[in-house]
Amino acid sequence: MSHKHPVIAVTGSSGAGTTTVKQAFENIFRREKITAAVIEGDSLHSLDRMAFRAAAAEAAKAGNNTFSHFGPGSNHFDKIEEMFKQYGATGMCRRRYYVHSEDEAALHNKHLGLTDLKPGIFTPWEDIEANTDLLFYEGLHGMVTDGDIDVAKYVDLGIGVVPVVNLEWIQKIHRDKAERGYSAEATVDTILRRMPDYVKFITPQFSRTHINFQRVATVDTSNPFIARDIPTLDESFVVIRFSKPRGVDFPYFLSMIHDSFMSRANTLVVPGGKMSYAMEIILTPILHEMIENKKR
Repeated sequence: MSHKHPVIAVTGSSGAGTTTVKQAFENIFRREKITAAVIEGDSLHSLDRMAFRAAAAEAAKAGNNTFSHFGPGSNHFDKIEEMFKQYGATGMCRRRYYVHSEDEAALHNKHLGLTDLKPGIFTPWEDIEANTDLLFYEGLHGMVTDGDIDVAKYVDLGIGVVPVVNLEWIQKIHRDKAERGYSAEATVDTILRRMPDYVKFITPQFSRTHINFQRVATVDTSNPFIARDIPTLDESFVVIRFSKPRGVDFPYFLSMIHDSFMSRANTLVVPGGKMSYAMEIILTPILHEMIENKKR
């Protein structure tokens, strides 16, 4: 951990909604004039699209039907750890991007002066911009541990995005269909294949995070595989758990967030429609303190 070069990690499973938290941070960065070096978790996969498909096929032939994007076989956990450690020590590190679409390929080709980038591959490694205020990671493994690798110990602020699992699956099924054209059956197969790595490498991270945002639907999600739509924010509550409640100004949060309440001594519950607002109310003073510590 580093006061001079802080690292923030937003971590959550595929379909969990980490993008919502990323947007809240981006609003704070813009408003408070904070310059962040942004790291996308997908860029730390160890296999591009074609290589992953080949590796998964080979694993299946060998009787392993659980090879997934969640485990160490397809990720550079060591590079995540080294990136966070190096940034914390020097304020610099190297990064790359995973190209998701033709639009992203065009942007990266223009930025890098290349012509051969296409969806499903990585950009070359490059130095991040100099003189950033903090490092911001958003992805699957921001607090992961595996053997001697301990990414979490280099994170100054870890945020978990953890909808209840049925809601997470509903969001993933709908997202994969809308953005990638996958059938519900194909997405269910992916969920089943990932389950062992989900339990071993994704879920334990949420015991290491400093704050968790867990969305809980107030409508029936008992069979996520036939749900016709995603429950809206107004059909939800957000359970916000603080790992270290000492010093947290809960009375202020309760006064600022209408209809919020405490369910435990370290847990604030807010209406789903107030999720983004609550994130900004909670996270802004934490970032203020980070920047003040950095200046000192």
